[in-house]
Amino acid sequence: MRSLAITTVRNEGAFLLDWLAHHRAVGFTDFLVFSNDCTDGTAEMLDRLAQFGGLTHVAQSGPFARGPQWAALKAADRHPAKAAADWVLVLDIDEFVTIHAGDHSLTALRAALPEATAIPLTWRLFGNCGVVEYVDRPIPEQFTRAAPRGLIWPWRASLFKTLFRNDGSYARLGVHRPRQPDPARLHGQRWFDGSGRELPPLYHRQRLFTPLGQNCQRLVQLNHYPLGAMHSYVLKCDRGRANREASTFDMSYWVERNFCSEDDSSIAALAPQTAAIRAELRADPVLAALHDRAVAWRQARFEALMLTEAFRALFGRLLMTPPSQPLPGPTIRQLAAWAQAEARQGSRPAK
Repeated sequence: MRSLAITTVRNEGAFLLDWLAHHRAVGFTDFLVFSNDCTDGTAEMLDRLAQFGGLTHVAQSGPFARGPQWAALKAADRHPAKAAADWVLVLDIDEFVTIHAGDHSLTALRAALPEATAIPLTWRLFGNCGVVEYVDRPIPEQFTRAAPRGLIWPWRASLFKTLFRNDGSYARLGVHRPRQPDPARLHGQRWFDGSGRELPPLYHRQRLFTPLGQNCQRLVQLNHYPLGAMHSYVLKCDRGRANREASTFDMSYWVERNFCSEDDSSIAALAPQTAAIRAELRADPVLAALHDRAVAWRQARFEALMLTEAFRALFGRLLMTPPSQPLPGPTIRQLAAWAQAEARQGSRPAK
């Protein structure tokens, strides 16, 4: 059973080996990685990893009309690695598949949901929790506090990435879900959330988030570390978004994701396997040197950005902003009512 993870990276070499080691421990057999104008050695790391097998590197160079991620997905649709896969997942390098079923592997997850043709992996947002400096240590070990399960506001907490059977039912890849379904094949689709509940047919064609307010993570969740250390977030803002060519990050992105309400160390169940694979990768002197180069690049880049007023101001705001607090129920209900009212207005014919 071939399971393919597809991702797009730019200047992420310092995190690459940790992410790859974890997902190999989970059970992904193949990786299709697109790099975009990297200056920290990420592309060279990927070329070296490709020599060992199980990973394919495709170097891209902008500009991109819709952003590098959409360009990568368009290319991935036609790539032999995608055609050869039985299961496919598109995810980012700050997202870690965390399986609670059985031995925490993809095999165990599929055994728990044998009828599933697609499994939306709901985000669990992990906050910054006051970590200032970037250090060379695996992200899941540093950030262990997250948003409450079933968080309703912001609704982005219920976004998912879709692990799906690559059986031809969908013609195109998407950031969060497969796209362009074949109407003749939709009758055979069975989508289950991360708690094992079957989702209605609407999910076979659309939807980007699992039902609001429900715990959809009893069997599997997608640990999302969108912030990292404050130093890393400054570099993320410098880099810009992968799916929008001319867009960046700001304090609104930070505030809507910096939840540190509950401890969650469940990803540590695979830590011994991950550590062994990471050690094997770091034993290669070429990869080890490239990793160290990427770490040094991040540290030097942060220092360079601190000589610019806009990035100093951003860093100062991060230091002054405490972790976000979940909103009380009555406030959430009022926000939802306003959203529903707007939707009703939008459905009325223009006068």
